Amino acid sequence: MERDDVRPTTYDHLLSLLAEHGADFELIDHEPMGTTETVSEMRGNPAAAAAKALVLLVKLDRKERRYVLAVVPGDRRVDFDAVRRLYGARYVGFCDAATAERLARAVPGTVLPFVMHPDVELVVDPAVLEQPRLYFNAARLDRSVALAAADYARIARPAVHPIVSNGAAA
Repeated sequence: MERDDVRPTTYDHLLSLLAEHGADFELIDHEPMGTTETVSEMRGNPAAAAAKALVLLVKLDRKERRYVLAVVPGDRRVDFDAVRRLYGARYVGFCDAATAERLARAVPGTVLPFVMHPDVELVVDPAVLEQPRLYFNAARLDRSVALAAADYARIARPAVHPIVSNGAAA
């Protein structure tokens, strides 16, 4: 019996992307977990070195919408007002789960800090790139990637803007 679903997974795409660009990375296996704080403990990295990726809906006006992949340190929250000001938008909030999953090609807790859909714009807080290595789930709950931040910046080529709140993540 032939499989109908022979398309590469998001995980496969990530590994190909990193290999193609000669990135300095390693894979880390761990118990299935999608919350930043818990998985950071399991991996042994500070939460500040976790690249937390969130799909946001940005409404510029009543008709025009954009989708933004906001990447912030794992110990911080995205500041919706900062994103709203950045885009001159009237509204910024989390994308609904189904749309986020479709655009990220990953389930919540496994969203990569790389754009997986052409309708998504990538914005990274500068604090993310201050870390020597970034840690994130590899589009699966049981495996993570530790990636040199310089390689992440070189491969992802993000727009870099302050988008975190002053308080710690909840």
